[in-house]
Amino acid sequence: MTAYSDIQVDTPYNGVQLIRLNRPDAHNALRTALLGELATALAAAAEDKRVRAVVITGSEKVFAAGADIKEMAALDAVGLWKDQRPQHWQTIRSFSKPLIASVNGYCLGGGMELAMHADMIIAGEDARFGQPEINLGIIPGAGGTQRLVRSVGKALAMKLVLSGEFINAREALAAGLVAEVTQPELTLKRATALAETIASKSPIALRLAKEAILASYETPLSQGLELERKAFLFLAATQDRQEGIDAFLEKRPPQFTGQ
Repeated sequence: MTAYSDIQVDTPYNGVQLIRLNRPDAHNALRTALLGELATALAAAAEDKRVRAVVITGSEKVFAAGADIKEMAALDAVGLWKDQRPQHWQTIRSFSKPLIASVNGYCLGGGMELAMHADMIIAGEDARFGQPEINLGIIPGAGGTQRLVRSVGKALAMKLVLSGEFINAREALAAGLVAEVTQPELTLKRATALAETIASKSPIALRLAKEAILASYETPLSQGLELERKAFLFLAATQDRQEGIDAFLEKRPPQFTGQ
């Protein structure tokens, strides 16, 4: 079993694996080592048949306060060009199973970019979101300018990125950045319960549904509809589809196997 120092990876339970960011002294700042461990854990979860969904969380006070500024300050342009972080982000981005971010407290900079890599965000009332890189004379570097505008639109994305100001959980919900807001003490419980509900569905259908939704950001409508139709037809040949129909007709919970 892989040993981690910057994250904690729980044993899968009810199809859900919980991953906690674990740098409390640094407010869970996303140094390269942490991103590498997270990429490794997600790559392992992608191959683990016990895992059907993953929840990523931080602490009760902070999800992640951003990138590790001390680490970044030690790198010049060549060092940044050789940095392994883009490869780690790519592994996180390509995770094929449902990924939920459970966010309490500050979710800033790289932390907000990580949360936006998730398929949905469950936020506590105490959550605060922002891209404050502009205050350091830089801009988001892990997709912040691209994912944010797709989530909340141009106007709010411009405000957050250009001003460095934060928004609260309710503002993030209204803008479409988060899926749900809960009481702070219930955030992880709700995210886990939602992950367990998702994990009970057909793994094949989940993967194809996620692929189709993500493709909608990058393809014309006609191509997206064609992709959706092909996925729909492919699922007709699966055992899970037959199990779902049989369970519905027999008025019992389905038992999906991913076949």
